Amino acid sequence: MTTRKYLTAAVVIAVLGVAHVFAWGTTEVSPAALVDGWRGMARFLAEALPPDLDWDTVVQPGLEGCLTTLAIGLLGTTLSIPAALLFAVMGTRGRNRIVYQLSRSVMSFLRAVPDVVFALVFVTAVGLGPFAGVLALICHNVGVMGKLWSEAMDEIDPGPADALRVSGAREAQVVANAVLPAVVPALVGLLLYRFDVNVRSSLVLGLVGAGGVGFLINQSIQLFQFDQMATYILMVLVLIVAVDLLSAAVRRRLG
Repeated sequence: MTTRKYLTAAVVIAVLGVAHVFAWGTTEVSPAALVDGWRGMARFLAEALPPDLDWDTVVQPGLEGCLTTLAIGLLGTTLSIPAALLFAVMGTRGRNRIVYQLSRSVMSFLRAVPDVVFALVFVTAVGLGPFAGVLALICHNVGVMGKLWSEAMDEIDPGPADALRVSGAREAQVVANAVLPAVVPALVGLLLYRFDVNVRSSLVLGLVGAGGVGFLINQSIQLFQFDQMATYILMVLVLIVAVDLLSAAVRRRLG
């Protein structure tokens, strides 16, 4: 048995080694190119520092962009809750096989399509702006959060739910009175985690025209105004830290 374990480990290590060699060549990794490019990076930093702190043209629009980014992440998270909860309930084990497979397939599709792709689609539908970003986050978040919530529901003790079913309770009553009360802390924790992720994602969505401070960063890069870009990046750093601290405080309260 020990020999088989060593053989399995050797095979796994060999496969991983071959995979890394293939990935190294495919991605054209070149440390020499990175070393040779130090002048370009130094020139970039010289143009970006010090940051441009002009209130009217940079700081005020940046603060407004941060608020828009935060709003996109917030709405993209909260507006996805009803659909995510519905798919999570239908996607738990023990449901009708057709309903289970259908809900799992929908969630897999929504997870597989990146939120950036959804943003590009919605930009063509509703135009440039934060609304497209909200719609993109809703679609992607339904798939991700529905999957996470369904897994949390699968891990609870089935005893209370089975007892209600034996007593004649309907499935909606079982979910409302046995399943959800047992997983509320886990669901809220996962929701806060997704809020963190969605705020970060909304920054990227701004690069494709979905508004927020990401749009300002992209605009400053295209105009070669790297000192303005540095200011926006510092604002993003403060925003992300603030969201992390807020989420951690809420988790401690719930814990």
